[in-house]
Amino acid sequence: MGCTVPGMADHSYPELTDPRTAIVTGSDSGIGRATAVALAQAGMDVGITWHSDEEGAEETTRLVREAGRRAVVAQLDTTDAPACGDVVERMADELGGCDVFVNNAGLNGGTPFFETDWETWRKTVCADLDGAFVCIQRMARRMVDAGRGGRIIGVTSVHEHQPRVGSAAYDAAKHGLGGLLKTLGGDEPGVRPRRRVPEHDPRARGQLPHRRTGGCGSRGRGGGRR
Repeated sequence: MGCTVPGMADHSYPELTDPRTAIVTGSDSGIGRATAVALAQAGMDVGITWHSDEEGAEETTRLVREAGRRAVVAQLDTTDAPACGDVVERMADELGGCDVFVNNAGLNGGTPFFETDWETWRKTVCADLDGAFVCIQRMARRMVDAGRGGRIIGVTSVHEHQPRVGSAAYDAAKHGLGGLLKTLGGDEPGVRPRRRVPEHDPRARGQLPHRRTGGCGSRGRGGGRR
């Protein structure tokens, strides 16, 4: 079964002949929602997470169910890394597994280097890298233990490759997430990691939410949390 996701056009899962379940963090709006709906339309039951926009998550749930698939919904705060790992584990239990995990939750912010205090640094890195690490590790281990392998997709940023002036913490976290996914691909051949940069997709412009889901302050592209 193949699957095409808005902003992530080359997604396919050749090693999974019958992917049945997916979890998309930060799927209450924007690219997260579009991804969750696309996966449902491809025949997967979907786990949906939100940070502050519960109504948005309810709309994503409606769209997933409208596609004829089951939806599981949970609140997720990626700045509480140990707890967010437990959240995605419970969702996978309820779904009956996780064949595809999309790490879309994150915090976007811009603070010049000399004005970045320790609290701002830690909040951003925790939301965009620490929480992602815990969730990705939990789901990758689950995929391997299930004997089916799986796909891990990390939504990074154009600023993983092209630094944005005045966003030291965010750029560092996105560089870290990209490196984490590259390393995972070498460490565990049963899990296929992919990095996706939604800013490269013209369909993403103007629809990126302030909050995607996540953990510390505001998240999402354009200055908030997703």
